Amino acid sequence: MKTDKGVVYWLLTGCVLVFVMVVVGGITRLTGSGLSMTDWHLVTDTFPPLTEAAWQTAFDEYKKFPEYQRINSHFTLSDYKFIYFWEWFHRFIARILGLVFILPFLYFLWKKRLNPETLTKCFILLGMGAMQGFLGWFMVKSGLVDFNQPDVSHFRLSLHLTFAFLTFAYTLWVALDLLYAGRHEGVAPLKNLARLTWILVVIQIIWGGFVAGLDAGHVHNHWPLMSDGQFFHDSIVLEKPNWLLRFTEGKSGVQFIHRILAYIVVALILTLYFSGKKYSLSVTQKRGMNALILIVFVQVGLGIFTLLYSVPLWLGVTHQAVAFFLLAAITFTLHRVSK
Repeated sequence: MKTDKGVVYWLLTGCVLVFVMVVVGGITRLTGSGLSMTDWHLVTDTFPPLTEAAWQTAFDEYKKFPEYQRINSHFTLSDYKFIYFWEWFHRFIARILGLVFILPFLYFLWKKRLNPETLTKCFILLGMGAMQGFLGWFMVKSGLVDFNQPDVSHFRLSLHLTFAFLTFAYTLWVALDLLYAGRHEGVAPLKNLARLTWILVVIQIIWGGFVAGLDAGHVHNHWPLMSDGQFFHDSIVLEKPNWLLRFTEGKSGVQFIHRILAYIVVALILTLYFSGKKYSLSVTQKRGMNALILIVFVQVGLGIFTLLYSVPLWLGVTHQAVAFFLLAAITFTLHRVSK
């Protein structure tokens, strides 16, 4: 079967733009910029304010909301312009991504270059893109309504983040389906292990979103033990009244789960890597395995240093970016041992 490389390149371009959008989203989060734009307009806020009067109007609108009143009341217009830029830039990339998907999609549809199976997958991607836009506003809205909670819900932040990762993974999977069409390289004994590893990586991303949303990286900045030389810190039990809340809403508990999941992910990837040694893997399968083992150790190292240094901007963003490469590597590996 001949591969339409134009369609593959289009999908991979989408993957790159999702990656860029999430990296900018990480910067937006770490600079406290996510609530700087207090409304959503599909067209009229495509560009930032162009006059000082327009900037002042936007700033005055921001002053009506909890984040300014509780946290940023000292802000000048210059401070506001800084945080506005990152949220605007994040939304601007989302708009570019939408155009990069829709316009070539219509062209490929018109030229009949999408087979029925790929067309169905593209409609799914279109729906996922629309859902991601909704989840972005759903997240922002949670930080604008409660004076006592001048921040977005960490559950909604994690949902928005994780769905972006899933959109990226599915786009990559569709591209791989086309790129390797007709090449059957499956290794059945590795399929379930690779699938389990993929699921655990996604769960780890979910808890990474919880850590980011709760600023849980700013507590227990020690490794391998938590504060006071404890593996399971006393504060985990003290923060919340029951176990579910301790591990989903408590800073200490969320960080503890993120740590434990990291060890589990490393163990699963090591198991997958050495299990693969028992089989005659293809070149692409070996490349996937090698990338996976390299990236997971880079990611663990970044996670440790991000924690030890209390989440400096560049380390926090790099840690989130490498999570993308880790998901890409396990998605690629799962694809190649499954097909």
